[in-house]
Amino acid sequence: MSSCISAIGTANPKYRIPQNDIYHFMVKAFRLDDTNASRLKRIYDHSGIEHRYSVIPDFGEKESNNNTFFGKTADFEPFPGTRERLSLYQETATDLASEAVNDCIINHTEILTPSITHLITVSCTGMHAPGIDIELVEKLGLNPNIERTCINFMGCYGSLNALKVADYICRADPAAKVLIVSVELCTLHFQKENTLDNWVANSLFSDGAAAVIVENSTETKTRNKYLLLDTFYSEFLNEAKNEMGWYVGDAGFEMKLTSKVSRMILKHIQSISNKLLNKAGLKFKDISRFAVHPGGRKILEAAENALGFSSIANCSAYETLRDYGNMSSATILFVLKKLMDDPEGIEGENILGFAFGPGLTVESMILKRSGNA
Repeated sequence: MSSCISAIGTANPKYRIPQNDIYHFMVKAFRLDDTNASRLKRIYDHSGIEHRYSVIPDFGEKESNNNTFFGKTADFEPFPGTRERLSLYQETATDLASEAVNDCIINHTEILTPSITHLITVSCTGMHAPGIDIELVEKLGLNPNIERTCINFMGCYGSLNALKVADYICRADPAAKVLIVSVELCTLHFQKENTLDNWVANSLFSDGAAAVIVENSTETKTRNKYLLLDTFYSEFLNEAKNEMGWYVGDAGFEMKLTSKVSRMILKHIQSISNKLLNKAGLKFKDISRFAVHPGGRKILEAAENALGFSSIANCSAYETLRDYGNMSSATILFVLKKLMDDPEGIEGENILGFAFGPGLTVESMILKRSGNA
């Protein structure tokens, strides 16, 4: 008995901002001289990102006096604190999450919200209680006795943990239909302190939401396509635990992201991949496609260099990075949606996926396509 992803939906806020406009915003925010502005420009030019999304329009404004969330002064004071940021999360996250759910089920008329038995919510960019899980039950008309699980503050790999939990549920209960909803508003936590970590983090992160239906594969006979959840493997690299972090500060959440992260992935991903493949009873040659979390262009390149596959086999990750940036835990689900909808998808092909986060944690999985796109 196996479980599968039978539908995926996505949503983004209304503010779609060109990467170059965000660069100019950051030059103002960090108050950079010409030399440092040129250094920052190289980071943006090599990011692989063309557009990002935010619930805050300020990142696209040319003048700080047009700001609506950050201060209207040259130094963006008064700079919003954690309370203001999480209040905006509470105001906007559930609506964005419900848009993703509606996108997930709109073309699957056989998926009725009353039939959903479990709800798993994923987020690391905001929290409140009662939270988005209860708000989604009310907004979507889900059963009030639905079983709810919240995966919080696990970073970019949170959705892989949600897929594992959903897999466990569906294997234990063949009648289960699990809805996973990831919503991340990363741009709420913009930090203006002039550090390299902030330069890098502010060049990558974006806002988005994704929703997934996971159910027993025997329930999907009428579906044209789905992704079987085959095998999972997780490992954290203790030697790199200080290279990536996500902390609650007085002015929102603070990201630590050093240049060593991509080097650690380059060093260790081969070993982790081998353990996953051994667990699945597969060889590397059995893998046709890849779904690597696009935490940044260097991370994608590190995975490719270590494992020896081409960027073409990982094109869904590059396209997601280009069009959306890094939306933390929601991003890998955007990648999977592109793979699932790919018209060149082949029946039975194996997909190797990774996501990374604080720890340094590497979550890995193997999916198998059923049906052609």
